[in-house]
Amino acid sequence: MTLSPPAALARVQRLTRDGYILGYEARLNPLKLGAGMTVFVEVLLDRTMPNVFDAFKAAVQVYPEIMEHHMVAGGFDYLLKTRMADMAAYRQFAGTGLWQLPGVRETRTYAVMEEVKNSMQLALGV
Repeated sequence: MTLSPPAALARVQRLTRDGYILGYEARLNPLKLGAGMTVFVEVLLDRTMPNVFDAFKAAVQVYPEIMEHHMVAGGFDYLLKTRMADMAAYRQFAGTGLWQLPGVRETRTYAVMEEVKNSMQLALGV
């Protein structure tokens, strides 16, 4: 189904108004910006108390290297997606930032060797 430009604009406006479209972003090339290495980090906190969670969540917000921050169910508390120039940059970040975050008891690091799929696309069933 092909929509005319006015119909397409009206649909986009409706999807935005109804909260299906949250905003627009440019996809930047991390290699060109000196952030070509992706590292996922599992974080286990020392206590699972609301004040510890709140302190950790607030502290994570100030680090631009942390691209995503998810509270998860399972064997650890948070999963972080970070972007770095290289392993030396990650080591520096881990020592001066990550391991200094409030409540951190343990971390596990997973450096990405190859990005197979990276998409923000969701099926729009509307």
